[in-house]
Formats: sequence, structure tokens, C-alpha cells
Amino acid sequence: MVYFDVKPLGDLIKEFYEQHRGAAYLDEVKVIESWPKVVGPFIASHTIDLSIKNHVLFVRVDSDALRSELSYSKSLLMKNLNEMVGKEIVKEIVLN
Repeated sequence: MVYFDVKPLGDLIKEFYEQHRGAAYLDEVKVIESWPKVVGPFIASHTIDLSIKNHVLFVRVDSDALRSELSYSKSLLMKNLNEMVGKEIVKEIVLN
């Protein structure tokens, strides 16, 4: 009789990403998914693009005034995003 190692699909996906893209990739995805929860619906709706590279979160927004306001809150945003993931993933935020 042959026995198969049965695992939940979520575990298999996690293993795949850890092997092919690294465990840090999943944490980066969690940060990006947490953005709307951390900044709220108004800012999220004005966010054009989010990406992370080398612990730097690049945020593109559609308003100069909003970019200016967010620049004053960078440390709080980093703290809240990292808390959502449970690790220090974001060490800097660049606003474009």
C-alpha cells in the first residue's frame, strides 16, 4: 500500500515560495496586503503602486499633498506595517 503525505494547500504554497523566492517574499506580500488596513481606505484608494526591495517600501501616490502628509508619518507607518507582519520587514519608506 502506498501512503501519500497529505498537506493543506496553503502549506504547499508557502513551501513553494520559500523554496523558489525565499521566505522573505511572503513577508513582503503580507506588508503590501496590510497597506490598506494600516493607512485606511482614503489613502489606499490614492495609492498607485507599492513595492519592496531590500527592506525599502516604495509607495507611489497620485497626490502631491498626500505624499507630503505621508512623509510626516513614515516612522509610524513602518512601525504599524511591521507589527502587522510580526517582523521588521520595512526599514525605510520612499514616497514617489
